[in-house]
Amino acid sequence: MAEVNYPAALGTPNAPSSLMLRRTRLVRTDPDGTVAEYIFDQGVVTLGSMDDNDLVIDDDQVSRYHARIHQESDDFLIEDLRSTNGTWINRVRIREAWLKSGSVIRLGNTQLRFNIQNEKVELTPSLHESLGGIVGKTESMRKLMGAIEKVAPTGATVVLEGETGTGKEVVARTVHQLSMRANHPFIVFDCGAVAQNLIESELFGHEKGSFTGALASRQGLFEISHGGTIFLDEIGELALDLQPKLLRALEQREIRRVGGNRPIKIDVRVVAATNRDLAEEVKAGRFREDLFYRLGVVRLKLPALRERRDDIPLLVQHMLRVGSFNRVGDGQRVKGLSFEARLALGGYDWPGNVRELGNVVERACSFAEGDLIQLEDLPDHITGFGQARTRRSETQTTESLHGQRGGPGAQLLADQTFKIAKEAWLGAFEKEYIGSLLGRHSGNLSQAAREADVDRKHFRRLARKYDLVAGRPDDEDED
Repeated sequence: MAEVNYPAALGTPNAPSSLMLRRTRLVRTDPDGTVAEYIFDQGVVTLGSMDDNDLVIDDDQVSRYHARIHQESDDFLIEDLRSTNGTWINRVRIREAWLKSGSVIRLGNTQLRFNIQNEKVELTPSLHESLGGIVGKTESMRKLMGAIEKVAPTGATVVLEGETGTGKEVVARTVHQLSMRANHPFIVFDCGAVAQNLIESELFGHEKGSFTGALASRQGLFEISHGGTIFLDEIGELALDLQPKLLRALEQREIRRVGGNRPIKIDVRVVAATNRDLAEEVKAGRFREDLFYRLGVVRLKLPALRERRDDIPLLVQHMLRVGSFNRVGDGQRVKGLSFEARLALGGYDWPGNVRELGNVVERACSFAEGDLIQLEDLPDHITGFGQARTRRSETQTTESLHGQRGGPGAQLLADQTFKIAKEAWLGAFEKEYIGSLLGRHSGNLSQAAREADVDRKHFRRLARKYDLVAGRPDDEDED
């Protein structure tokens, strides 16, 4: 049996440059000749006379909940919901039938022409460095924001994939804020943080006495988020026996409480997230293929922080600006990063991604004495000071810190206070780094400063400090 290759998530190397959104288009023709057009971008469209249907039909021959159209992969199916007068397709009464563009649906005295509306959405990078709570200027992040700008206003179900801490909840909240549901609830549910035997009750609610401890009836999160968005975090942790129940809720747009028989209509957009590769989970038999297709109308891959290091200064500035830990009255206590702290943050691999960066910035603010985060305000595992001292203490080597390039001796560092050892290490680093850049650019200060992403005046002062260019360290720039 041939292996199935599922489409790549947007944001991965083999991802498509465009997205095809399929919408349901219904053209209604009344007996008096009046024509109206309705376009739906959700996967399920309900038809009937009750006000909570997607298309409300004012026709006394139409049942309260008459029929339902839902998308299955690339096809559309219409299902009669046991209506009184039946559902007719091209003059044939059906219980359920596949639809194709041009099919004529008749409900009571109302006639609808069905069409599939395909919209090709070109995924171009955003022109902005922020979108909602998302921050980034690298190409991968601007592509992500560009996709969200196109997808969020639709009703498409979205799956967010990426490592833990990459900001999936922030992206989900941004999708909600940019959608037509922004004024309705945004509910978060972590599938990996709740015992499996309680998840069904949490999502769908329960009736009084349905199980031990059910002392009263209770709404589930799908009911609470009616009209809004529910964010299902770590969807890959959902047990196989619960997946059909979630699929049924998505397909039928209704749920049943645990212990209840009455179906409850829901109108909820689902955004799901996982740190697993759902396509691989399907191949391994741990995730249902039909649920994968229902959820993955749009799949977005969030990059790890180590893949977008140039965004770190921008992220830090954002965290300092919005973080309650850095507020003093109406302003910020800490304004930014020192040059050395910036280099250290950019050289770290960030296994915990943006979440870890946020924790480091908050910690650094508590240690910072001035308006800039300094190198000594950062944890040892990021600056390398702790590891360097331990390594030198164990080996008692007299090699210089930078091989034979004139850095401070290891014994000297081990024998000094932290402050003196840090200054010696930093001085050697600065001299080597700036000298190397100047050498690569044939002494051109402007080009070297541009590559270092440092203000030219500051770069020249540092170069003068180590006699790498003519002039005194305390000279003022003439520029």
